[in-house]
Amino acid sequence: MFSLTAGTTAQTTSRRSQRLAGVFLADKHNRLVSQKNKNTPISDVPIPKEGKIVCLKEYGTIKVFQTDSKNGAVEYWATNDLSLEESKITKLVKDGWQIEEYHRGIKQCCGIEKSHVRKARSVISHIFMSVRDFLRLEAYRIRTGISWYEAKYS
Repeated sequence: MFSLTAGTTAQTTSRRSQRLAGVFLADKHNRLVSQKNKNTPISDVPIPKEGKIVCLKEYGTIKVFQTDSKNGAVEYWATNDLSLEESKITKLVKDGWQIEEYHRGIKQCCGIEKSHVRKARSVISHIFMSVRDFLRLEAYRIRTGISWYEAKYS
């Protein structure tokens, strides 16, 4: 996955889009896309379930998908792989969410960011032990069927 950054030139992003085939989150609902030579905020463009091919300002031709979360939030996922199908995007979104859950778990339950050391060796040891703890916690969760929080605080 990759994302667009503000301040990049059209030439740079065009070269990047040719080099990278990926999926990125178009997190701004006002990001301008071009349809029939008219720039429109992405939130105003009707996007069917199978996606829509548009031109992203300063980037090039992309395919946009819209996902709706359970709480009503709308996210726009874009790719420069114009042959990508909706089922693949759904899988990528699900995989991305599992990665977010892992990050939340390792931060909240294993204290990976609570290290008060500065030496490289100590930082590496802390990260290693946090990942080790998370793996043990996850194995326990799978074996017993209880959540990370129940295991940690019970």
